[in-house]
Amino acid sequence: MRGLFPHPLLSAGVFVASILLSASLAPPSILLGLAMALAAPQVMRALRVDPVRVRAPGAIAILAGRVVIDVLRSNLAVGQILVGRRAGRVSGFIHIPLDLKDRYGLAVLAVIITSTPGTLWVEYDRARGRLLMHVLDLVDEETWVRTIKDRYERLLMEIFE
Repeated sequence: MRGLFPHPLLSAGVFVASILLSASLAPPSILLGLAMALAAPQVMRALRVDPVRVRAPGAIAILAGRVVIDVLRSNLAVGQILVGRRAGRVSGFIHIPLDLKDRYGLAVLAVIITSTPGTLWVEYDRARGRLLMHVLDLVDEETWVRTIKDRYERLLMEIFE
């Protein structure tokens, strides 16, 4: 069974999405959904995706809470900038040295930074372990470095490494 469905959750998700998108339980829709549900995991198998190993599941809840709070704060700050209540804003690029090496951890950090209004993951130099990030309201570089390292990187290392 594992040979036919190497990624059963992916197969189930593709099948359900196909049925929902077709909005029909007609036999052709079901057959198409089944065909895609069988094909998608075979593509994933060919990509040889490494399994994700979560070392500290409890840290995920803490990280999620921090991200929600930071996104809300950032929305308010960017809103104030856009309506002109915060004059003298300086935007810029900063380099942040990262100790995080796990590619899944780096991907999650990229999503966090990019989904937070006013910040953008620009580039990651794997050889140097440096992140290039753009900040809309850059007041103090060291504050941003400490924020990324203390609020996110430490927890991501706990979760993935």
